Amino acid sequence: MPKLSANLGMLFAEVEFPERFERAARAGFGGVEYPSGYDWPAQELADRLARNGLEQVLLNMPAGDREAGERGLAALCGREAEFSESVGTALDYAKALSCPRLHAMAGIVTDEARRGEMEETYIGNLKTAAGLCAEAGVKLLIEPINPHDMPGYFLNGSAQALAVIDAVGSDNLYLEYDLYHMRIMGDDLAATITANLPRIAHIQIAGVPGRHEPDGGDIDTAGLFDLIDGAGYDGWIGCEYHPRAGTEEGLGWARAYGIGGGGD
Repeated sequence: MPKLSANLGMLFAEVEFPERFERAARAGFGGVEYPSGYDWPAQELADRLARNGLEQVLLNMPAGDREAGERGLAALCGREAEFSESVGTALDYAKALSCPRLHAMAGIVTDEARRGEMEETYIGNLKTAAGLCAEAGVKLLIEPINPHDMPGYFLNGSAQALAVIDAVGSDNLYLEYDLYHMRIMGDDLAATITANLPRIAHIQIAGVPGRHEPDGGDIDTAGLFDLIDGAGYDGWIGCEYHPRAGTEEGLGWARAYGIGGGGD
């Protein structure tokens, strides 16, 4: 049975962020993830995890000035020192939260003429970060994101991401595979997962279209869960979607997996 984690950046948004840990635990989730928790002291987050019996399964590295439109630093030319500092901050939080996975966001392309230079920067930064993460016992992940949801994002497709992983050449750099983004990008999800499962360290889900509950539309969620289970994947699957109504009210799809009221 898949291990489902709650993305607290999207789920339980009916309450303030600190209260979402308890809501997730009450709904039956055993793990949580969120894009950024750096506005909160690491010890406070660790206490909330412990109090609610939750695991921190994934955390993004600091991604720059989000209000200014930045979505990561790893591929930004001339920002190497800032990226290096972000790695150190993320590893400090990972240690405090016992978090085994960190996601390094690439950033936005502001000048297509510099894409080649950005790729060199990206590969160099990931080589360094993968080594530092390995020393700390933490897996480093990269995630391709569709350009419709995040215009200008550097890393868009699974083939591009796998080519970057190959270029980095580290055994501590993995793919974060978001079924929502990659279905929009045209992936045959089952084929990509089957071919690359050892290189995938985290999976995320949402429905297509709409990015709501994964209970219909263009993705056969139940079938993919069966495929993933059958292939021996023992990692987490993050629920990263916008509920159509309330979070708890929309968890019916997950009852078969022990979430939102138990199995049928």
